[in-house]
Amino acid sequence: MTTPLLSLTWTDHVTGRQGFLVVDRLVRGVASGGLRMRPGCTLDEVTGLARGMTMKEALHYDPAARYVPLGGAKGGIDCDPRDPEAYGLLVRYLRAMRPYVESCWTTGEDLGLSQDLVDRAAVEAGLVSSIQAVYPLLDDEAVARRRLADAFAAEVDGIGLDELAGGCGVAESAFAALDAAGVPYAGTRVSVQGLGTMGGATARFLTRAGLTVVAVADIKGTIFNAAGLDVEALLAARDAYGTVDRSALRPADRELPGEAWLSLDAEVLVPAAVSYAIDTGNQERIRARWIVEAANMPVLPAAEALLAARGVTVLPDVVVNSGTNAWWWWTLFGDIGADPDEAFAHIGRSMRALVGQLLARAEADGTSPRAAAHALVADRLPVIAERFGWYR
Repeated sequence: MTTPLLSLTWTDHVTGRQGFLVVDRLVRGVASGGLRMRPGCTLDEVTGLARGMTMKEALHYDPAARYVPLGGAKGGIDCDPRDPEAYGLLVRYLRAMRPYVESCWTTGEDLGLSQDLVDRAAVEAGLVSSIQAVYPLLDDEAVARRRLADAFAAEVDGIGLDELAGGCGVAESAFAALDAAGVPYAGTRVSVQGLGTMGGATARFLTRAGLTVVAVADIKGTIFNAAGLDVEALLAARDAYGTVDRSALRPADRELPGEAWLSLDAEVLVPAAVSYAIDTGNQERIRARWIVEAANMPVLPAAEALLAARGVTVLPDVVVNSGTNAWWWWTLFGDIGADPDEAFAHIGRSMRALVGQLLARAEADGTSPRAAAHALVADRLPVIAERFGWYR
């Protein structure tokens, strides 16, 4: 693994808390990657996430598209987003990172932070936008910004398109795996960790396609119903952090301990909350056939090897949750418009094609899907470098 182009640690002068920025590499002078806030966030974590962003960008490279892949980057702040000091800390962090946001780092929501909160803090920090570094690469900045604003204003059944795009990509990844194995959607059971933006949207798309979500886990524990949960009711009863109001549960819904989602009878597990959720200790409890990584880095490498030995397929985060990032750029660069149906159709085609390539490469090489993703990236990075150049 190469050394990142830029790696820095920032200490807040008010609280003493730390923040991090890692730019893995630049393409045409710009890198893309969200900003997360969670207690215990580390520089090593952010470094791994930045490398993952480089891979996500490269995997979506299409020479016929207007969207040109960027480099990979990531930001992180070691703080509980629920902490009363969190917002002020976020503003001070963005103020300190302003030179990078203005020149080379495009960022947005990630674990613990919503896009609305990032946008509000960015303005308070004196920034034009959290993605302003990409504006010089656009053919018509005013038209592109208006198109993205329209997309963010679009809603489907009262939920913003921006909150649904990533979950659509995760669900389409799961569909591609099921289709490749010839497994029907009806009767396929799913357990989801996290009912925030990504997990909630994923559960919604899976349920509407005929799969049965039997469990969801949040900070309070696991909600389980072997016959299937009422996903729409749970989504309506969650707070801004994805925690479900238990008064919305039906009589047949059961409350189980927090890690119960791992070991329930389900064919598909969707870790959509935190990194490092599945380790060598708890992996042996998993009965599922597929793990679809909606969160970033939820399965530790050693655990993944043990799971593979037991026949459990892990669809890697660098593919599965890449739809959110790609949707931003497809919209901004003009490959798609602000219409939700157009967005979902484009995400579906792209994610199914990408997962199909991933599974075919894994089978041909006799490797895991994650190793296949690295191989696909290794094929594409030299092409991107030759056409656009990069710095690393």
